[in-house]
Amino acid sequence: MSNLPFGFGPPDPDKPGDNGPSEGGQQSGADAFNQLGQMLSQLGQMLSQAGSSSGPVNYDLAKQIALQKLSGSAGGTMGFASSGDADSAVRDAGHLAELWLDAATILPAGASATTAWSPRDWVHKTLPTWQRLCDPVAQQVSGAWVEALPDEAKQAAGPLLSMVGQMGGMAFGSQLGNALAQLAADVLTSTEVGLPLGPEGTSALLPANIEKFTEGLELPSSEVLVFLAAREAAHQRLFSHVPWLRQRLLATVEEFARGIKVDTSALEQLAGQVDPSNPASIEEALSSGLLEPQTTPEQQAALNRLETLLALVEGWVDVVVAEAVGDRLPGAGALRETLRRRRATGGPAEQTFATLVGLELRPRRMRAASALWKLVGDQHGVDKRDGLWSHPDLMPNAEDLDDPMEFSERLGQPGELDDMDPMAELERTKPEAKAEPETTPETKPDAAKDDGPEDDDSGH
Repeated sequence: MSNLPFGFGPPDPDKPGDNGPSEGGQQSGADAFNQLGQMLSQLGQMLSQAGSSSGPVNYDLAKQIALQKLSGSAGGTMGFASSGDADSAVRDAGHLAELWLDAATILPAGASATTAWSPRDWVHKTLPTWQRLCDPVAQQVSGAWVEALPDEAKQAAGPLLSMVGQMGGMAFGSQLGNALAQLAADVLTSTEVGLPLGPEGTSALLPANIEKFTEGLELPSSEVLVFLAAREAAHQRLFSHVPWLRQRLLATVEEFARGIKVDTSALEQLAGQVDPSNPASIEEALSSGLLEPQTTPEQQAALNRLETLLALVEGWVDVVVAEAVGDRLPGAGALRETLRRRRATGGPAEQTFATLVGLELRPRRMRAASALWKLVGDQHGVDKRDGLWSHPDLMPNAEDLDDPMEFSERLGQPGELDDMDPMAELERTKPEAKAEPETTPETKPDAAKDDGPEDDDSGH
């Protein structure tokens, strides 16, 4: 594991900013006094938040740190005169992308609108999902830490154990805040890491980050914007109209996180060095490489399933967007390859996520998945290709990525998929459609009517 999950390693060092010393290394007394005041104020806020924090991670602190680091970030104008013009351009790009996608897939639009987010907006909108993903990791670490303490130490610490938990929550929150700030400054869309991080039904682009991404491409920013809007819209169509997909992705990440095992012998070794009343000793222990977890067989199985599903999602988006855009954007081919490499090699976004939850969200087999979806679409049509998303049992697996031709031939054999209405199946599998209709006396069988009074709601 190339990166330690958060809580196992020190946060990334702060980059020198505007508040640092001047080029000559000189700093006025007033500046130093102001910095000291800011530090004391932040420390007071952190301590007050620690007292009110519940759970293994202080998310209030994480949010505060992330927003503070992004305080200079704006929404980005993409070369337009104002942010309002940029917002309008994002909406227009989303509308155009949806029109093109309508001809490339049977899945309808999944977002009601395409919006422009600043990096700070991204932190606000995605933090609830990060809480769901990060809690299992922090719970495993903090629980193992307390369990590893000798009984004598637990008795001696007494009420201070709660302080240990609070300080651990602050340490996790601090690292999470730094990581989220890095991620927010890099991602281009709300779904770029492959997970539905934002609110359901919302397509979002980050113009400020897209502007930086476009600088070295030698392509018109308008083309880049529309292409990224098409990718975001394609992701949203999947996440909105394939009911099992969102839950399956997030649950697999949670399963991986819950499987983290901490070397308790290393914890016991460090326990004697920790003073529960000294936050510095706790931070040093959490930053020690001795706490690096080992991947268990269960985690490896979950990781393999996650990588396959991510590859299938990214491969489908890659193929559908390529078909939708076609020759409409002259630079589409170059953009497609650039984004393929960005996702496959793992940029700062993937590295940061690996620090947060201990795994890399790289669709390593995205090209194989793209080839499979392209083959199925060419040989069997768009309806059958997209109809495979109607149920997880119909989806290709890792072995099918190795031999897409065999999978395509198997689809051509007579079976239940031939008579299936893909859209009807997708609607049928939605959670709300699974609820059975209420049984009334008029609809009960005759035998049931004669068995006496109906059971009440409590079952008694």
